[in-house]
Amino acid sequence: MSALLLEDKNAVIYGGGGAIGGAVARVFAREGARVFIAGRTRAKLDAVARDIAAAGGKVETAEVDVLDQLAVEKHADAIAATAGRIDIALNAVSVMHDQGTWLADLSLAEFMRPIDGFLRTLFITSKAVARHMGGERPGVILTLSEPGAKLAVGGILGHSVSAAGKEAFTRVLAAELAPRNIRVIGIRPHAAVDAPAAGSYTKDLFRQIAATAGQSVEELLDGGGLAQGTLLKRLPTLAEIAETAAFLASDRAGAMTATIVNLSGGALVD
Repeated sequence: MSALLLEDKNAVIYGGGGAIGGAVARVFAREGARVFIAGRTRAKLDAVARDIAAAGGKVETAEVDVLDQLAVEKHADAIAATAGRIDIALNAVSVMHDQGTWLADLSLAEFMRPIDGFLRTLFITSKAVARHMGGERPGVILTLSEPGAKLAVGGILGHSVSAAGKEAFTRVLAAELAPRNIRVIGIRPHAAVDAPAAGSYTKDLFRQIAATAGQSVEELLDGGGLAQGTLLKRLPTLAEIAETAAFLASDRAGAMTATIVNLSGGALVD
C-alpha cells in the first residue's frame, strides 16, 4: 500500500479557494493527488495554489461559477481530457444564508436561499463529474453538510432543511452510482473553530447568533456557546476536516459509501 493516501489520483474541488476547500486541497496535494481547484474568486484560488506549489504539489486553478451548469460541465470535461479521468470530487461551495431568524420574521426568499443554492450546486457538480468516474478505477464524491441536518434548534429553518437535503442527496446518489464503482460519502463537520481566520464566510454567518449571545464570532466558536454544545467542548479544526476527507477519498475507506461521517465533536450522537 502506498505511503501516500491519494497517489496518482485526480481530484477536483469546487470552492477550492475557501476555508474548507483550500484546507482539503492542500492535504489532497500533500497526499499525492493532482488537484484541480475551481471557484469564482481568482485571488483566493491563487493563494491556495501558491501554498500547494511551494510544497511541491500538483495544482491547477480555474474560475468557474458553480451555478452555471454548462460552465461546470465544460470544466469537468477539460479535466478529464487533460488528466484522463476524475477520481475524487468535493463540493465545498459556500452559500451565504440566514441563521438566527425565526419563522415569524423569516421571508420565503431567505428560507429558500440555502436550499436552492447548496442543492443546486451539489446537483450540478455531481452530475458533471460522475460521467468521468468509476469503472475499473474507483471514484469518490464527497459532500459537506452540517449538524443542522438533525438539530432541533430554532432560527435555522432554511439551513437545517438544506443540510438534511444534502445528506439525503448523498445517500440516494450513492445507491445510484455504486454499480459504477463510485462511492458517495458525506462529511458533517460542526463549524470549524479556525475558519473565520482563514477567510470563511462563517465570520459573517454567525454574527447575529454571536451578538445574541453577547459574544464575538471568535468567542462563540472558541470555547463559547457552539463549543459548549458539544461533548468534547470544542469545535473541529480545518485540519481535522481535511485529514478526514483525505482518508475517505482514499482506497483505505473503500468499504464506505452512502454514509455521513460525523465531525460534530459530539454535538450529535449517532
